Amino acid sequence: MTKIAFLMDPIETVAIKKDSTLAMIRAAQLRGMDIYYCRQEDLMISQARVCAYLRPLSLAEHFAVALDPACVNDGADSWFTLGSAELMPLSNMDIVMMRKDPPFDMEYIYTTYLLERAEAEGVMVVNRPASLRDCNEKLFATAFPQCCPPLVVSRRMDVLKAFHAEHKNVVFKKLDGMGGASIFRVMESDPNLSVVLETLTNSGREQIMGQIYLPEIVDGDKRILIVNGEPVPYALARIPSAGETRGNLAAGGRGEGRPLTDRDRWIAQQVGPELVKRGLNFVGIDVIGDYLTEINVTCPTCIRELDAQFGLDIAGDLMDSLVS
Repeated sequence: MTKIAFLMDPIETVAIKKDSTLAMIRAAQLRGMDIYYCRQEDLMISQARVCAYLRPLSLAEHFAVALDPACVNDGADSWFTLGSAELMPLSNMDIVMMRKDPPFDMEYIYTTYLLERAEAEGVMVVNRPASLRDCNEKLFATAFPQCCPPLVVSRRMDVLKAFHAEHKNVVFKKLDGMGGASIFRVMESDPNLSVVLETLTNSGREQIMGQIYLPEIVDGDKRILIVNGEPVPYALARIPSAGETRGNLAAGGRGEGRPLTDRDRWIAQQVGPELVKRGLNFVGIDVIGDYLTEINVTCPTCIRELDAQFGLDIAGDLMDSLVS
């Protein structure tokens, strides 16, 4: 029987209505896998092996069948059961799902080091720890210039201001931002240009990205999920709320499912082989209009929204691909 561990944030804090990791746990349970749960603080090296305090995890039967928040009873833990923690080598697992949300800080990097040691002992870690470190979600997209809009990455004020002067309507963002945080649209003659750049670059100490503003954002920032190099046939277009330029659901955007366009599929074809090569089994790429803007590798979401709108089982397809 396949043993799978989910390294994640506290399970009692997840968003029951939309959490993608819950969809993965459900898919694993429905396939009869032995499921375990741990958090970052449960990892360690003991007697020269990477170990973790692992707890057996199961979803309540009614919740596992429907994954419907309406089925959850009162009580924070009524919809799941955790067994007693046992210290064991991670190599006892067949698969470890790295589903810890950012921030991508030094503790996150240390976790990838430990998971990489477990990987060397034969465990499949999804996504591959070295690739989680190497593939910054904004910079990694620039490896596919044929897919990207005009952009610049720099910490120099003169370079960033020159890019703005050329394109006049520009989005500036931090390289480690998430959920739409620290994204600024700076239009022509905006008096706040200097202070925006000073703030984002920490007065010239940190690299940031500038991209031309893509007016197609009003029609949605499309999240396309890719499972082992192949795109799910529908995207979730995250449409900004009134007066916003960010489509992120965390920034108030609403999700609307749509079939992939020919351009979406072409972009996925450009990116897919490199994802497979790097052991990035589950990825979410972001597309605005005709352009790739980000490649999300750390903890992609939007499974539940697409499943609900199109009758899909994305997490099930992922689990099947991992054990095939």
